[in-house]
Amino acid sequence: MKIGLVLSGGGARGIAHLGAVKALAERGIKPDIISGTSAGAIAGGMLAYGYTPDEILEIIIETNFVRHVRPTFRGNGILRMDGLQEVFQKHIPENTFEALKIPLIVATTDVYAGETIYFRKGELIRPILASSCLPGLFEPIHFQNRYLVDGGVMNNMPVEPLVGIVDYIIGVHCNPFQLKDPPKSTREVLARSLILAVHSKTKERFSKCQLLIEPPELGDYSVYDLRKARELFVLGYKYTRKLLQDIPVLV
Repeated sequence: MKIGLVLSGGGARGIAHLGAVKALAERGIKPDIISGTSAGAIAGGMLAYGYTPDEILEIIIETNFVRHVRPTFRGNGILRMDGLQEVFQKHIPENTFEALKIPLIVATTDVYAGETIYFRKGELIRPILASSCLPGLFEPIHFQNRYLVDGGVMNNMPVEPLVGIVDYIIGVHCNPFQLKDPPKSTREVLARSLILAVHSKTKERFSKCQLLIEPPELGDYSVYDLRKARELFVLGYKYTRKLLQDIPVLV
């Protein structure tokens, strides 16, 4: 059976993807191909290269991402992401899709054409950064004559590239639509608005997944809660492990 794994966007909450993947692996469930948006593209890229979920968690905890984000003065964003390229280059030095052990599809949004653009070959890191480029906060990334922003703007659950090419699709969604507390900052309002803007289309994509993993407790966390990385990892792991108790082994 060929298994496809879809990883949604969700900022820091995407760390729960790693816990979910660890729980799946303990049941002998490993993806043959991964499709990811934003945080899901980052997690997917590291997993596809061969890092274990626990190794990726330690990389996240040890990395000061803020130090690598630089201000921009060009008026189409507050920050620019190019300083993050060296972070990924350190861990994926080949910087190509072809160097990955598992095929990966990265969803981005062409902000001018207004369409989802998928990347699956050639240069790897800039498409991953573009997929995570929250509009309004980060300036668009210019790549292959396109201006690219967060893939979640058009498709926060990129299941379509896997339909028809795998036998079983597992979706991990880390953006519950119901929140426990209201957003507390401009950044959180912006991120929340983006989630709601793609709400209906994301729910439609759930039906294409044979197994959907969506820990509701993630709504208690901000998309910027990187300091709670271990909590988010454990949350994703425990929820998925419990969910799998009543599901037959797939392989």
